Amino acid sequence: MANPSLGRLLIRLCLHVSKRRHTQFILLFLVMLLASIAEVVSIGAILPFLGALTAPDQVFDHPMAQPILILFSIKEPQQLLLPLTIFFASCAILSGLMRLLLLIVLTRLSHAVGADFSIGIYQRTLYQPYTVHILRNSSEVIAGISNKANALVYSTLMPLLNILSASLMLILILLMLILIEPVVAISTFVGFGAIYGLVIYATRKILLRDSERANKKLNQVFKALQEGLGGIRDVLIGGAQMTYCKIYRSADLPLRRAQANIAIISNSPRFAIEALGIVLISVVAYLFVSSSGNISKAIPMLGAFALGAQRVLPMLQLAYASWSAIRGGQASLAETLTLLDQPLPVYAGTELPSPISFKHSIELKNISFRYTKDASSVLRDGFNLRILKGCRVGFIGSTGSGKSTVLDIIMGLLPPTSGSLAIDGVDITEENQRAWSTHIAHVPQSIFLADISIAENIAFGVDADKIDFFRVHEAARQAQIAETIETWSEQYDTVVGERGVRLSGGQRQRIGIARALYKNADVIVFDEATSALDNETELAVMEAIKNLNDHLTVIIVAHRLSTLKNCSEIVELKDGRIERIGSYKNIIDQVNKL
Repeated sequence: MANPSLGRLLIRLCLHVSKRRHTQFILLFLVMLLASIAEVVSIGAILPFLGALTAPDQVFDHPMAQPILILFSIKEPQQLLLPLTIFFASCAILSGLMRLLLLIVLTRLSHAVGADFSIGIYQRTLYQPYTVHILRNSSEVIAGISNKANALVYSTLMPLLNILSASLMLILILLMLILIEPVVAISTFVGFGAIYGLVIYATRKILLRDSERANKKLNQVFKALQEGLGGIRDVLIGGAQMTYCKIYRSADLPLRRAQANIAIISNSPRFAIEALGIVLISVVAYLFVSSSGNISKAIPMLGAFALGAQRVLPMLQLAYASWSAIRGGQASLAETLTLLDQPLPVYAGTELPSPISFKHSIELKNISFRYTKDASSVLRDGFNLRILKGCRVGFIGSTGSGKSTVLDIIMGLLPPTSGSLAIDGVDITEENQRAWSTHIAHVPQSIFLADISIAENIAFGVDADKIDFFRVHEAARQAQIAETIETWSEQYDTVVGERGVRLSGGQRQRIGIARALYKNADVIVFDEATSALDNETELAVMEAIKNLNDHLTVIIVAHRLSTLKNCSEIVELKDGRIERIGSYKNIIDQVNKL
């Protein structure tokens, strides 16, 4: 597929700007206009100022000066110097203040819009279906949220606004210089514009190539960091530091080279243009003096052109560098927009609905599932299963038999490719899936614990000031972790460390159970929650599960059949189908006969 054009990308970007920001951009344009007018006035003010220095009589006799002379009661040419000096200095100060104001407003608005985009990407990503999350690389999403959205400010938003501001100022300054000397002014702008145009034409493909390379390598840098630091225990044990350093180096060095190339192309024309500017001033000085024969008449014009050039050249360079930055960030912009374009469900930002009725059973009716159209089926056609409320149901089967997929469908995370999930005979659809999820709590093999307190981890997702500590203590007691927590000096305020590194495996699992109980869910799903534990710890965790309230429906996936001995029903899966269903004793008897 062809890369989208820069124009289309910018249009897509504008569509993501809120109405409030549109209003702020209008106000920013007004500040740009005022700053441009102040800039032109400061350049124009040098004409009477230099005239008062070199030929005050001519200024004094000028028709346009007469109303001002009468207003301020100026009777002698020598009296012009002080007020014109004050006027020129005031215009220069006003111009500087307006440019400072423009810088402040432009920068703050750019970063505010960048924050909107970053928050928007994060929100849209969190609301994506589970199938989207399992099919994408999380490092690319993290790069998009944490880096590319920020880079959007410096490679697109601020450059765009800088181009607009510089263009407005350039137009007004050009109009003023045309009034002074049209031929020289137009020739100068055409000459400088042609130079930048040639550079833009010559470097456009190079910038796009380096943009794509930088975007690709940035994703690889984040991937190397995430994998190396995320698996630090295995890296240290296996001595794989140099391997990950090489992976990081192979991504980071090309990234830096591409960024350096973009920076060089952005700044290189400036030196040639500055040299040509000096040549231009000398040529203009020669033409003025040779045509007028009077240096005093030429000095005000030269001063205006010199000051105009001093303003114009940086603006031209700023506009070109901004264009280079936009072009150099084009690939990153396209990928960031892909994340911004993620659809939001209609319920985004709303409170969880009231739970749907669940009094009798969970039923999988003739379901099948595949992750993509081209992938093979994980669950085969004709998969039927009924789980009664309050049962303890265990799932066993070899790796790839479909155990975790069945759980994800039961929890409403994955919609079946065909067939349906029904609760008390009511099919679960996109409209009522959230109402079903309020019944569910999930305890995975690897419990995610944030680097916050025990209480906050048990009440995960609840604002710290809204935690019900009675429920925290009760959930911990039911999960048989309360006695352990209460022996610690900080008790429920104990900070667990990143990913719960300060806790044992059994403690982490029981905090996971406590988290599920705090949610007041009546369906708790254990997805191989004890497979990484030693036998003694597994027995303790299973004892905690055994003692859960009878009204809870408990669904357990395990590799070892012995883990499921307290289940009322065991389902064995094989190749995406139900191989057999029975009690623990029946399954054991059948296994022993084999």
